[in-house]
Amino acid sequence: MKIKVTTLGAKAAGELELADDIFGLEPRKDILHRMVRYQLAKRQAGTHKTKGRSEISRTGKRFGNQKGGGTARHGSRRSNIFIGGGRAFGPVVRSHAHDLQKKVRRLAIKHALSAKASAKELIIVDEAKMASPKTKDLRDSLAKLGIENALVVGGAELDKNFSLAARNIPNVDVLPSVGINVYDVLRRHTLVLTKDAVADLEARFK
Repeated sequence: MKIKVTTLGAKAAGELELADDIFGLEPRKDILHRMVRYQLAKRQAGTHKTKGRSEISRTGKRFGNQKGGGTARHGSRRSNIFIGGGRAFGPVVRSHAHDLQKKVRRLAIKHALSAKASAKELIIVDEAKMASPKTKDLRDSLAKLGIENALVVGGAELDKNFSLAARNIPNVDVLPSVGINVYDVLRRHTLVLTKDAVADLEARFK
């Protein structure tokens, strides 16, 4: 499939042929859903913790008579039924990550790219470089392209001035081509790829 290439100044810069096996697939929601769940579960901290019965610093001495007290025969104040006792089956520190096959993860990236292409939410720019790290200049350039909420993916290395200028713009993320992922692609309205990023992606998946 062919797509028009533009500059940051919204000027035409030719056309580019995109690989159909990467940008021309029929998006599958189930694969995208599995990948997003995989990413969010993997980054979840899992540091929630409550103290169990064995971790409470309270006496273990029997505090009542075995018989005649008119209550149950409790043997410890550390029990979970008392105020200040340990919690039964409380959360523990653990990893929430689960496995997902590598071929599914690779396929999910292709479907995310194809979803943006089919929805006309993909823009190709010749390069993402700026002469100075001025946020106002970059905001004006993005406004010319009609971009308000976007993920910009550059080549193997990002232009320092472009990264600094984009840092203060809300709803605009900048990533190198090696850092592209399904969650960041889908969470932004528009995907902006440089020609170097397209070349890197096609080389990776071929």
